[in-house]
Amino acid sequence: MNTKILVHPEDLKNAVLIVHGEKAHSRYMGEDTFKKLKGDNKELVIVPNATHTDLYDGGDHDYIPFDKIDNFFKKNL
Repeated sequence: MNTKILVHPEDLKNAVLIVHGEKAHSRYMGEDTFKKLKGDNKELVIVPNATHTDLYDGGDHDYIPFDKIDNFFKKNL
Protein backbone atom coordinates (compact mmCIF):
# COMPACT_ATOMS: atom_id res chain seq x y z
CA MET A 1 0.00 0.00 0.00
CA ASN A 2 3.02 2.27 0.03
CA THR A 3 3.38 2.31 -3.74
CA LYS A 4 3.17 5.63 -5.56
CA ILE A 5 0.30 4.39 -7.74
CA LEU A 6 -2.06 4.72 -4.77
CA VAL A 7 -1.15 8.34 -4.09
CA HIS A 8 -3.55 9.46 -6.84
CA PRO A 9 -5.86 6.55 -7.76
CA GLU A 10 -8.27 9.03 -9.33
CA ASP A 11 -5.75 9.42 -12.18
CA LEU A 12 -5.97 5.75 -13.24
CA LYS A 13 -7.62 5.40 -16.64
CA ASN A 14 -7.21 1.63 -17.01
CA ALA A 15 -9.68 -0.91 -15.74
CA VAL A 16 -9.30 -1.73 -12.04
CA LEU A 17 -10.65 -4.76 -10.18
CA ILE A 18 -10.27 -4.75 -6.39
CA VAL A 19 -11.03 -8.02 -4.60
CA HIS A 20 -11.11 -8.16 -0.80
CA GLY A 21 -12.38 -10.59 1.77
CA GLU A 22 -15.28 -9.42 3.89
CA LYS A 23 -13.32 -10.22 7.05
CA ALA A 24 -9.91 -9.01 5.83
CA HIS A 25 -8.17 -6.56 8.14
CA SER A 26 -7.08 -4.60 5.05
CA ARG A 27 -10.59 -4.34 3.55
CA TYR A 28 -10.83 -0.64 4.33
CA MET A 29 -7.77 0.04 2.15
CA GLY A 30 -9.46 -1.42 -0.93
CA GLU A 31 -12.74 0.34 -0.20
CA ASP A 32 -11.04 3.69 0.37
CA THR A 33 -9.06 3.36 -2.84
CA PHE A 34 -12.14 2.28 -4.79
CA LYS A 35 -14.02 5.41 -3.67
CA LYS A 36 -11.30 7.55 -5.26
CA LEU A 37 -11.30 5.78 -8.64
CA LYS A 38 -12.99 7.46 -11.60
CA GLY A 39 -14.64 5.94 -14.64
CA ASP A 40 -17.04 3.11 -15.31
CA ASN A 41 -14.40 0.42 -15.77
CA LYS A 42 -13.80 -0.09 -12.04
CA GLU A 43 -15.22 -2.83 -9.83
CA LEU A 44 -15.02 -3.70 -6.14
CA VAL A 45 -15.71 -7.31 -5.13
CA ILE A 46 -16.13 -8.11 -1.43
CA VAL A 47 -16.00 -11.88 -0.94
CA PRO A 48 -18.43 -12.97 1.82
CA ASN A 49 -16.86 -14.57 4.92
CA ALA A 50 -13.34 -14.51 3.42
CA THR A 51 -10.23 -13.27 5.19
CA HIS A 52 -7.18 -11.82 3.48
CA THR A 53 -5.36 -15.13 3.21
CA ASP A 54 -8.43 -17.06 2.04
CA LEU A 55 -8.00 -15.29 -1.29
CA TYR A 56 -4.46 -16.61 -1.79
CA ASP A 57 -5.54 -20.15 -2.58
CA GLY A 58 -9.17 -20.46 -1.51
CA GLY A 59 -8.38 -22.03 1.83
CA ASP A 60 -10.76 -24.77 2.91
CA HIS A 61 -13.53 -23.19 0.84
CA ASP A 62 -13.88 -21.94 -2.69
CA TYR A 63 -13.53 -18.24 -1.86
CA ILE A 64 -11.80 -17.00 -5.00
CA PRO A 65 -14.47 -15.43 -7.26
CA PHE A 66 -13.09 -16.77 -10.55
CA ASP A 67 -16.37 -16.07 -12.36
CA LYS A 68 -16.29 -12.36 -11.45
CA ILE A 69 -12.59 -12.10 -12.32
CA ASP A 70 -13.17 -13.84 -15.66
CA ASN A 71 -16.12 -11.59 -16.52
CA PHE A 72 -14.16 -8.47 -15.60
CA PHE A 73 -11.23 -9.49 -17.80
CA LYS A 74 -13.49 -10.37 -20.72
CA LYS A 75 -15.25 -7.01 -20.45
CA ASN A 76 -12.22 -4.80 -19.92
CA LEU A 77 -9.20 -6.42 -21.58
